[in-house]
Amino acid sequence: MSGSVLRNALDQLSGRVVIVTGGGRGLGRAIAEGFAAEGCRVAITGRNQETLDATASAMGGEVMAYAADMADEEQVRGMCEAVAQRWGGIDVLVNNAGINPFYKRAEHTSRPEWQQIIDVNLSGVFFACKHAGQVMLDRGAGAIINITSVAAKVALDRTTAYCAAKAGVERLTAELSLEWAKRGVRVNAVGPGYFATDLTAGPRNNDALAAQLISRTPLSRFGEPEEIAGACLFLASDAAAYITGTTLMVDGGWTAC
Repeated sequence: MSGSVLRNALDQLSGRVVIVTGGGRGLGRAIAEGFAAEGCRVAITGRNQETLDATASAMGGEVMAYAADMADEEQVRGMCEAVAQRWGGIDVLVNNAGINPFYKRAEHTSRPEWQQIIDVNLSGVFFACKHAGQVMLDRGAGAIINITSVAAKVALDRTTAYCAAKAGVERLTAELSLEWAKRGVRVNAVGPGYFATDLTAGPRNNDALAAQLISRTPLSRFGEPEEIAGACLFLASDAAAYITGTTLMVDGGWTAC
């Protein structure tokens, strides 16, 4: 694909309506900023309205900040309805919201801890796909990008619920791509490795763990948040019109080993 073809495809994103869950900080903010830079109308969601407002103000352009708990289906439904009502539809959904607050062995993981991670990282993705997807299906067009993780592909120590949830998202992506392909909605995933965000602050601030992670990554560094945006822009654009049901790994080579 020539540079001009890709550039034209990205230019055509201008004006499209994009939802980025977990868009107030970290990878979500970088993704939202990437779409805003292409002239998209961007709705960012998260649980903290103050954080969302600050991010929206800093981004500029047509940005909507909407607080919602992704584990609550009614809040997710309300968010999708509000975005569609404001801008007349939904063209792109990026399911980025996720948590991983516990670093425990499986036998020490309580049911509430397990459930909290599953509710946000798996059920929340389904809820957003369901309600944003319905808007897209009604119009016969749309692109969904679910943010998974290397944890969907390989086991990571002391992150049982997180690994299970992310693997579930990868299978959910494949299933929805099959169900919705003939109705004009593409569903793909992006699988990040270890990026320099709040979510990875714990291991990054532990010298031994950080060194271990970097040594395991062929590119020998943590990813920078803005490096995830390009993959999402590509999958959302018409340059990826023949791509659905796949996971694009953005992991510095982690899963190649």
